[in-house]
Amino acid sequence: MPENITPNHLSPEELIKALRGNWSLEMDGAAMYAAMADTQTIPERKTIFKKLSELEAKHAGLWEKRLTELGAEVPTQHNGKGHSVRAADTFSGMQEIIAEIEAEERRDVANYLNQMRVISDEPTRSILREVVLDEFSHAHVLTRLAEHSGDRSALDYLLHRQRQGTGSWIGDAIYGINDGLGAIFGIVSGVSGATLGNSKFVLLAGVAGMVASALSMGSGAYLAAKSEKEIFEAELLREKKLLTENPEVAREELAIFYQLKGVPPEDARKIADFLAAEPEQFLKTMAAEKLNLTEDGLSNPITSAISGSLSTAVGAFIPIIPFFFMHGIPAVIAAAIVSLIAHFAVGAAKSLITVRSWWSSGLEMTLVGVAEGIVTYLVGIGLSGLGA
Repeated sequence: MPENITPNHLSPEELIKALRGNWSLEMDGAAMYAAMADTQTIPERKTIFKKLSELEAKHAGLWEKRLTELGAEVPTQHNGKGHSVRAADTFSGMQEIIAEIEAEERRDVANYLNQMRVISDEPTRSILREVVLDEFSHAHVLTRLAEHSGDRSALDYLLHRQRQGTGSWIGDAIYGINDGLGAIFGIVSGVSGATLGNSKFVLLAGVAGMVASALSMGSGAYLAAKSEKEIFEAELLREKKLLTENPEVAREELAIFYQLKGVPPEDARKIADFLAAEPEQFLKTMAAEKLNLTEDGLSNPITSAISGSLSTAVGAFIPIIPFFFMHGIPAVIAAAIVSLIAHFAVGAAKSLITVRSWWSSGLEMTLVGVAEGIVTYLVGIGLSGLGA
């Protein structure tokens, strides 16, 4: 894989080096997918890996063309130490192999996004935008392939809907409460250890930390939801351009996604042709398949920011409650008890969105809270002893 690029201005030599690394990475990916296709006995799976290999080779061609435009020499061999070697060295089952490759694809996306932040050359940035969207879709393709087990009819898949709304909201709320609770419990424990439970200092640190955590979580949730929406809209525009300029390629790409779900090739092509007759629906379907998102399933940035901030504030407020009414060591003990109970409750609530039992999840969170409280309390005592 190409080296990570630090956020600074790239010299022409550094740009060439980065592009050669990109070429090598994509050539390695093409070789890996081709090798995976050769090992498949299921025709649909073989087709999918072949198409992915062709897309990686197409990316390599884009980097080769850009290198030529810049007057740079194109490598004759790729490093051979990336995707293909890791896949060949993995002796696990197909799901484990695919999961490993999918993780590699996500690392590729992160690497390309990093390049977009530091490369100002617009033709190169244009290629990066195209490749990022393709690589991102590869990761989702591989996720579905890893999760796929058993056969389903085309109708079963077309009627399938992912869980949206309530489950997602509950998960976000639990995450926010957990984040606020854990962060402020650590602050309260540390300041209590340093000040022997001085309510004035604990409340000052706790409230300041609560506000900071809530604002941080809210802004993060807002930016994440906004970015998700922007990516979805960008994918719609890209698919619209592809459908207009090369409708046959667009239909074939959608057919591949349905084949991945177990739909026979002939039926997959019929579905793609049917959807292509309704361009707006076709575009939304392609974006949903590539990004695992629908327009209705996108989070509202304002709603995400408010829910993220409020849930974090709720969790952060719990550890400091006793210090409004108590002082010294009794307040510290009461805060620890209240916080650990809250840890257990949050952990148990996770069972609403996971398959684990409520008591197991709750106990795990409680133990994490105990370890966090002890460590930060001892750190506070240590810093107090040093005169900090």
